[in-house]
Amino acid sequence: MELLDRSRSVLVVVDIQERLLPAIHGREGIIPNVKLLAFGARTMQVPVIVTEQYPKGLGPTVSELKEALGAAQPLSKVEFSCASGPGFLEKLAGMGRKQVVLCGIESHVCMAQTTVELLGHGYKVWLVTDAMGSRRERDHESALRRLETGGAVLTTAEAVVFEWLRKAGTEEFKAVVGMVKGIA
Repeated sequence: MELLDRSRSVLVVVDIQERLLPAIHGREGIIPNVKLLAFGARTMQVPVIVTEQYPKGLGPTVSELKEALGAAQPLSKVEFSCASGPGFLEKLAGMGRKQVVLCGIESHVCMAQTTVELLGHGYKVWLVTDAMGSRRERDHESALRRLETGGAVLTTAEAVVFEWLRKAGTEEFKAVVGMVKGIA
């Protein structure tokens, strides 16, 4: 088992889009946790990749995340797995980081297929369970069991940012703690 290391991590935000999010079970908790992850990533200089599944039909990434995601330009795809989408693996490989922190929707479709493919390409995958979901809770839970058995690490948004931080007393810590208190 290994800890997340900000110098070896990348955050991937999968398909949190306008026409898809309203149908997701537990969606109210997903956005604050993705914001925490994105804020933590930006604060600690962890790169962020954002994807959008068929944006013409499902709309863009939800507006609530625009500020948190900063300058990250979404990669459009029609493939369910991000790893099969155009330019994704090349972009990821170019970052030289093997720890992938995944959040987004839907757990049993795009998240599951992305996880399986990334594991197959030698990446270590952390699934942020409180920053992902599916339309039906049973699909989300089933996907988590399957992916954990297959080698993914299940974690939470707060656990991720504190692993990236590693210690208290820094300016980064103060900024992140303020964000954590805001969503607690």
